[in-house]
Amino acid sequence: MNLITDLARELRKNQTPEEKILWGELRGRRLGGFKFLRQKPIICDNDLFFVADFYCAEMKLVVELDGKIHQTQKEYDAERDRIMTNMGIRVMRLENEELNNISEVRIKILNELNLPSPLSIYREGPGVSQNKSL
Repeated sequence: MNLITDLARELRKNQTPEEKILWGELRGRRLGGFKFLRQKPIICDNDLFFVADFYCAEMKLVVELDGKIHQTQKEYDAERDRIMTNMGIRVMRLENEELNNISEVRIKILNELNLPSPLSIYREGPGVSQNKSL
């Protein structure tokens, strides 16, 4: 196996309690019929990759759960979000505490799933196909 796949597999085996809760809501197309993967590697180039907590490929949406460690790595998270946004992937960040109201979290994610991709603005105009599916 390669290093990236092994890392993602290890992260899936060692989910946080919050990741387990959200995965219970997302798995098996339970949220709006959208398929999510957990601990999904996002390959940016040969030397750079990120492992997203949850990823919906159909809508190019990453959902990240931010626990205490993210309070000390805000610059890293912002750069990571910028890179993925430039790749046409939306990044949605949720604080772990938000899972205390799982109904509200479900609504937030569904609302985000219904937004256009960040790069769809560049796909409009004369001579450009109007098919915006990514």
